Amino acid sequence: MAASCVFCKIIKGDIPSMKVFESDKTLAFLDINPLAYGHTLVIPKHHGAKLTDIPDEHLTELLPVASRIARASGAENFNILQNNGRIAHQMVDHVHVHMIPKPNEQEGLGINWPQQQGDKDRLQKLMEEIKSKI
Repeated sequence: MAASCVFCKIIKGDIPSMKVFESDKTLAFLDINPLAYGHTLVIPKHHGAKLTDIPDEHLTELLPVASRIARASGAENFNILQNNGRIAHQMVDHVHVHMIPKPNEQEGLGINWPQQQGDKDRLQKLMEEIKSKI
């Protein structure tokens, strides 16, 4: 845990939260500044700023818990979001997954998806590079 991390303080109980799920590895609580009613954060109890900082064994519950919360909330449409780094819109330097209900066009996550035309040769090279490092 990191002493100055707001999510670590929530995990320790130093800051109150509206917990909807807790296990030995994971905590889920309602977002206090929700994009929509039911917006929930699912976090590993292991501190790390980015997804790549968290050991695999501490990530295993994140998506299953987010799925269970989405189902329990009754959200018919929803986004699952996980950001890494400031320019990727991460505001708290502790890995967290958002479950954001999308009840209508106005509430929930609004995004712009600036697609680019893919270059097959560059994509082939990238695929080979990534596969060689996994």
